[in-house]
Amino acid sequence: MGSACSRRRDQLEIEGLDSQSEVSGGLSRNISLRWPVKQPSFGNEQELVLKAGEHPTLLDIAVRHTCQNIGRYRSLATLPRDLSQQVFNELVRRQQLTGQNFVLFSECALQDIHLGDYAGVDDSWMEVIGKQGESLLALDISSAPISDEGFSFIKGCWNLEALCMNYCLQISDIACTTFTGLTNLTTLSFRNSNLITAAAMTHLSELVNLTSLDLEKCPKIHGGLAHLKGLTKLKSLNVGWCININNADIRAVAGFTDLEELQISRSRVNDNGILALRGLTKLRTLCMEGCPVTAACMDTLAGLKSLSTLNVKHCRVTDTGVRKMEGLVNLKHLDMGYTEITDIGATFLRVSLNVIVKTPRAGLSNLESLNLDSCKVGDFGVQHFKGLNKLTFFSCVRGLRNLRQLDLSDTQVGNSGLQHLSGLNKLESLNLSFTSVTDSGLRRISGITSLTSLNLDSRQITDNGLMGLTSLTNLTSLDMFGARITDQGTPYLKHFKRLQSLELCNGSITDAGVRNIKDLTSLTSLNLSQNTHLTDHALQFLSGTIVAAYHDVDWLTSLTFESCGHAGMTSLVSLNVNNSRITNAGLQHLRHLSNLTSLALHSCKVSQDAVNMLQSSSLPNLTVIRR
Repeated sequence: MGSACSRRRDQLEIEGLDSQSEVSGGLSRNISLRWPVKQPSFGNEQELVLKAGEHPTLLDIAVRHTCQNIGRYRSLATLPRDLSQQVFNELVRRQQLTGQNFVLFSECALQDIHLGDYAGVDDSWMEVIGKQGESLLALDISSAPISDEGFSFIKGCWNLEALCMNYCLQISDIACTTFTGLTNLTTLSFRNSNLITAAAMTHLSELVNLTSLDLEKCPKIHGGLAHLKGLTKLKSLNVGWCININNADIRAVAGFTDLEELQISRSRVNDNGILALRGLTKLRTLCMEGCPVTAACMDTLAGLKSLSTLNVKHCRVTDTGVRKMEGLVNLKHLDMGYTEITDIGATFLRVSLNVIVKTPRAGLSNLESLNLDSCKVGDFGVQHFKGLNKLTFFSCVRGLRNLRQLDLSDTQVGNSGLQHLSGLNKLESLNLSFTSVTDSGLRRISGITSLTSLNLDSRQITDNGLMGLTSLTNLTSLDMFGARITDQGTPYLKHFKRLQSLELCNGSITDAGVRNIKDLTSLTSLNLSQNTHLTDHALQFLSGTIVAAYHDVDWLTSLTFESCGHAGMTSLVSLNVNNSRITNAGLQHLRHLSNLTSLALHSCKVSQDAVNMLQSSSLPNLTVIRR
């Protein structure tokens, strides 16, 4: 049966090349999957045919049959490993794995167990996990209330390569003694562990094969990084939000010469501590958001020529610091939000570009994303970004790239500045929230048809502004949270057929406006909160249970309803109708939205009984937020 149920050879070969492949099955360890697990989707047999374009494999059918009859089994140990692995994955996807049927997987030699944020996991589950023994390669038990004693069950899983135990709040230094025998670990993550101290770091010192270590939000580990000096293969280290990490700790990192990614956000590391990073010449990502550093540290950073991502958000970096970035020729992502950068700093970007003209390998020629959120940058400063595009256009043979993401939220940018962005033909994401931009200015970005994400959360934007953007047909995300969009403006949204995320929350949208967007069937996230005139009819439009027919201009006196004429927003995953007039009766129209998992109903006239009925009868995976 093992060979008969196995996937086709060509399928295995393709998936083996992808570390995020669907399942590990009977494959060798070097191509085992890692979290997050990509779960196959099973409906009826005909659905499989339509989705895959071919008949389901014998393995597909076997997995579905086993899941449907899981209560009839006493053990799954006799199943082929690729089958038992897929059955496990599918039960997790369906939220049907329980403590009772998980026992069936004892000694199934599972390679990958992804139970992060899964309800019901406790110490008894750890015993079953431990029985996978040397077969287990990847384990995620994030957010599980596992005790030190329960964690000890995995000490026999000495082939573990990846372990994720974020938000396991009961885990202490005692549990870390188990790490001693897990010397094959290459990836280890236990974020937000308040009971882990510097003493636990001594038990990590023997994990000489570690390449990635994530200790984010572990506030008591300061002084412990010195014990990690033997981890010479480390390429990624995250001690962000470890609020007591200081200069002494960061000096211990100086020996990790292969380090490519370092996160020290919201720590106590200052300019003197940054000096210790001078030898990390392979560093590509450095995040020091909120650290007490100044422009002085930029002298050190200027020597890290491999940097491609730099985050100095909420740091005391000034215009002088920007000028020192000229030598970071590989920089692609730069976040300077909430710093002291002004228009003068933006001119230094122009200075760098002048250098590029003479020396194509110098300056910020590779910059793809730039965040200047809440900086003192106005229309004068923005004009210098245009050179990034022009230079890339005329130097394409050099491989120079265009700016793809630009965040100018809460800056002094106005309409005149936008004209300098019109030439950024590869711009994909633009944030203009809380700026001085008005409707007339939006016409200047209407030609950037590459845009897929646009944030116009500003009270100065109205229906007229939206009308001028109908050419942006590639938009998948549109945030007009506070924009003054009314029912009269919503017909313009029909041009954005690819929209997956939409926010309209200024209070002027009624049921008529919802009717106008009912055909945006690609939407997965819709925020209509604060629109106090929305009624149950709005939910009917979203679900496809009615269409409205206008006989007069007056909506309130002439609306009639008839049978459904559209499919509804069946792709919706998240819906927010806070502070609306939704009632119990309207709630039941959502039963047709089978993908809905998040529903916000704060200040709506909906009872808990109605919510329970919807969840039990139609949407078992729905989470309802009422506060």
